[in-house]
Order: sequence, then C-alpha cells, then structure tokens
Amino acid sequence: MKINGLLLLMLGVWLGMLLGISFLEAPLKFRAPNMTIALGLGIGQLVFSALNKVEMIFSALLLFWLYLNYKSLSTSLIICLMFIIVAIILQSIWLLPILNLRVDKMLQGMETPKTYHHLCYVAIEIVKVALLFLSFIKLYPNE
Repeated sequence: MKINGLLLLMLGVWLGMLLGISFLEAPLKFRAPNMTIALGLGIGQLVFSALNKVEMIFSALLLFWLYLNYKSLSTSLIICLMFIIVAIILQSIWLLPILNLRVDKMLQGMETPKTYHHLCYVAIEIVKVALLFLSFIKLYPNE
C-alpha cells in the first residue's frame, strides 16, 4: 500500500471519528433516559480528551507526511492540511483547557457564566470536517 493510501485511510478514519463523536454521540448523549447533566459532562470530557489525543497523533503524522511530500502537493491541499493542524493546536492549547475547567467547576456544583468557547469549539469542528473532506477529495485522484 502506498503512503498516500495510508494517509487517505487516516483522513477517512479521522473524519469518521469527528462525525461520530462531535455530531452524533455528543448531542444524542443528553437525550438518553436517566442521563444527568453531570454524567453527560463527565463522559463528554473523557471522550473529547481522548479524541484530542488521537487528533494530536494524527496531526503529527500529517505534519511528517507534509514535510516529506510538500514539493509534489498543490498549494490548496497544503493549506487545507495546515489549517487542520492549526485547528487542532487551537483546540488543544486554548479551548479544551477552558472547557475542561468549566466542566470541572460545573461538576463541583459551582455556577459558571455562559461563554462563547463551546460555540468556538463547535465551529472549529465544522471547519475540520469540511477541510478533512476536501483534503480527502483533493488527495484521492492522486492515489
């Protein structure tokens, strides 16, 4: 299997994970019978922390692949892939720590004011889904 085939597989798995977790599991979890806010938040914190770790590994692999292949790639594909990496960095060092702190406070019963951070996280997830799909499509004909 060529290395591009492995990259396509990684992008497809990544896209599936994002769609399944961020846009299916996360919203549906709170509709489950007997699901409490505290339990849902705790599960969400655990799941999104694990997702972020996998995405950081995928980002490192993607960056390495870009380093090896950048001369043969279109500028638009490089931009798409780099924006995905930047999105992961933003979520990892900015949004997730803030959201985790907020969840921790809520689980301790503390009042937390509404913020825009969750909306930013969702917006970045939407952008990542679009960029992963676009990157997959751009890379596929070259395989």
